[in-house]
Amino acid sequence: MANVSMVTEFLLLGFSDVRELQLAHAALFLLVYLVPLTGNLLIITITAHDQRLHSPMYFLLRHLSVLDFCLISITVPKSILNSLTNSRYISFLGCTTQVFLLIISGGSEVFILTAMSFDRYAAICCPLHYDIIMNREVCAKMAAASWLSGGLHSLMHTAPTFSSHLCTPRIIHQFFCEVPQLLKLICVGQAQAEVSVLVLRVILFWGFFVSIFVSYVHIFLAVLKMPAIEGRTKAFSTCLPHLAVVSLFLFTSAFAQLKPPSSSPSTLDLLVSVLYTVLPSTLNAFLYSLRNNDMKATLGKIFSVHFISGVN
Repeated sequence: MANVSMVTEFLLLGFSDVRELQLAHAALFLLVYLVPLTGNLLIITITAHDQRLHSPMYFLLRHLSVLDFCLISITVPKSILNSLTNSRYISFLGCTTQVFLLIISGGSEVFILTAMSFDRYAAICCPLHYDIIMNREVCAKMAAASWLSGGLHSLMHTAPTFSSHLCTPRIIHQFFCEVPQLLKLICVGQAQAEVSVLVLRVILFWGFFVSIFVSYVHIFLAVLKMPAIEGRTKAFSTCLPHLAVVSLFLFTSAFAQLKPPSSSPSTLDLLVSVLYTVLPSTLNAFLYSLRNNDMKATLGKIFSVHFISGVN
């Protein structure tokens, strides 16, 4: 039985042994990485720059963009680097850091998404009391609670996973360090604590999803009572995409955590991992920047000011 203290590195999943395909994968992942990276950085910059975007909704959106930025930056750059250098290795410290930061980002993002749904509920269903319900102190507490809960949740996962004994080759059938894949490496009878935390994590995620779903049921019922068709259309166009992205993130992450890990690399595992680590960051950046009129107006003003200054 090998002790985890002797482990110095792990072997990640390679997309191909053909050099041309490795470079193609690096180029594709670089493009996939740059799109949400640019979008989320724009959201962070714009919401911090414009005083009109300092409302609770945009305050929470800024935190969501920071988490999306972290979520995609934890896994994709390492995969790109491995393809460019024709390597599949990740150090023990690197793997531990990936797991720790990935769970912090994912757990905190679920909390922020729940807070955003509550914010929309308060704005649409309780407009007269919105400023009291969603005041600055409440928003700050929500943001702090999301990061603290994510950190605590991550410690509960990372500590038992990397303190267990490993009995199989250190091969991770994924392009990043993922808890379900790491559980395959742990000796029989050593992973009960981590499995318990994993189940608790999924239960909490479903609790958040139910809270979000109930909030949107009330929102949709209130929207349907609106007399103006334009108001209903605007509300639905904002809420439905957000609910779709939330559902995608929660369902795919829950599936990835609960699905029994296969003994060999699986295309389904790879697809699901991309769906919950990469796609939500891209979709959130698109929904809250390119489709948001306030964001587009502020962005247009910034670019126009720089353009005029450059011409003069």
